[in-house]
Amino acid sequence: MSIHIEAKKGEIAETVLMPGDPLRAKWIAETFFENPFCYNKVRGMLGYTGHYNGKRVSVQGSGMGMPSAMIYFHELIKDYGVKNIIRVGSAGSYQKDVKLNDVVLAMAASTTSGMNNSRFINSDYSPTADFDLFIKAVNYAQERGIPIKAGNVLSSDEFYEDNPEEYKLWAQYGILCVEMETAGLYTIAAKYNVKALTVLTISDSLVSGERLTALERETSFNKMVEIALAAS
Repeated sequence: MSIHIEAKKGEIAETVLMPGDPLRAKWIAETFFENPFCYNKVRGMLGYTGHYNGKRVSVQGSGMGMPSAMIYFHELIKDYGVKNIIRVGSAGSYQKDVKLNDVVLAMAASTTSGMNNSRFINSDYSPTADFDLFIKAVNYAQERGIPIKAGNVLSSDEFYEDNPEEYKLWAQYGILCVEMETAGLYTIAAKYNVKALTVLTISDSLVSGERLTALERETSFNKMVEIALAAS
């Protein structure tokens, strides 16, 4: 048992899917897992373990943003021995050809956060995905004809920017979309030598102004979850 997770030793699988929304964690467990059980309710951040295609797997909500998510990443790795973390989340598109419901694999994560600046003084650290998880996700999607996009994403500390045009600079340099956790995940995974990948679904577009509803964000990301489970 850790500070923020009440699971007993052995109740969490070595592979954990991690949405920000705990209700999405509940939906994933109830939709994809066989015989899921809830191992965590602390602070309402639900966590479940079950089986998928005969393999034991867990899903754990992380909350929004790197400060919240990093707590769960750290405790899962250090206190529960988790070896593979796959973030499954929503993102906002920065590109015209990255549209609503598109699936994006984060090869690397740029960030506006100062979190890594406190580690690497006057230097830039480039957090990247684990290759094995990444290639498994790509192969699964290609074999089933699921269109994916892959590249650099932005992990932002702010959901509401003061300057609504600021995204255009990032877009000019090829950033596909914005979310809030991946740079933290890839950094801590590298530190502790575990595998990490982020699979995202585009829920809104800063280019077109389109967006999914809250219910659609919570319950309609099947392809993303299937890819993540296959990669695990």
